[in-house]
Amino acid sequence: MRGLLLLAMLTLPVWGQYTLYTCMMTSKDYVVGAKLPPSGIFLKSATGEWRHAGYNHPFVNALDYDPSDPGTLYVAAGNGLIRARERGERWKILTGSEVTELLDVSVDRHDPGTIYFSHTVGIRVSRDRGATWQDAGAGLHRKYTPAIRVDSRKSGFLVAGNEEGVFRSEDGGKSWRPAGAAGFQVLHIEQSPHDACYWMAATQGGGLFVSTDCGVTFESGGNLGVGRNISDIAFDPTSANRIAVAGWGVGVAISEDLGKTWQLRNGGLPAPAVWSVAFDPARAGRVYAGVHEEALYVSQDVGKTWTRDGLEGSRVFRMKFVPERP
Repeated sequence: MRGLLLLAMLTLPVWGQYTLYTCMMTSKDYVVGAKLPPSGIFLKSATGEWRHAGYNHPFVNALDYDPSDPGTLYVAAGNGLIRARERGERWKILTGSEVTELLDVSVDRHDPGTIYFSHTVGIRVSRDRGATWQDAGAGLHRKYTPAIRVDSRKSGFLVAGNEEGVFRSEDGGKSWRPAGAAGFQVLHIEQSPHDACYWMAATQGGGLFVSTDCGVTFESGGNLGVGRNISDIAFDPTSANRIAVAGWGVGVAISEDLGKTWQLRNGGLPAPAVWSVAFDPARAGRVYAGVHEEALYVSQDVGKTWTRDGLEGSRVFRMKFVPERP
């Protein structure tokens, strides 16, 4: 089984360069009714400068990209599912006015025409690159769903997190069954890029939940973040056992042993209130953290020291490194 998974991963396109995209809002000292400061999608140029891409948008919560065409992004926004092209410059809303408050988005790596998004009233899917949409959350009792991921092993295998825990579907969202973290609201879910059977879910108050059986069941991952909100999870593409999590009251925590033990790495950060975290796939040891209404911070030594990197006064809800075509 693991050999087949490795072979499948080796057949995927290999990219050498990446661009860091952020979903953020400049909210520090903002007063309702005033002109919105630069918000929406920002990307980091090859020279290290931050550039605002596309439109000024107050609520862009997550993004994913088409694996067959990384220049095409799909953005979960307050007013719908947005397709952004030309490095985020050309935008088109792919959903109608009845769909609002999107929370997450995930593109099927084996079928790039299939896109799932989660929002405050469930999950929807498109199988024609956003031309039409169908409900994919009819089997969920509670509809508020902050997290959705397509299993990298196989089309139609989904893991979602909502108000009642983690749920799994093996038929593209036609039916769902509980997978763990019962009673806890799940805020984020990630799958390891090194071992497709290793998953991690972040919760509100319940800490981390871990699956080692390909997302079938999730069990408590220890005491880290219990009583707090863990908002993000990042697996290091350059190190199989390294994981980072971000949260409120947690800041940034790093594990070097696949979640068995954790170290808080907040020296140099202005506050342990962190929305998002991401490892640079092209630079071992480099990690970014979005500190609430402060700035985006960067560390070159896996969080042992931090420096400000820009996006002052922002809330960076999510970050993603998107590969560039060779």
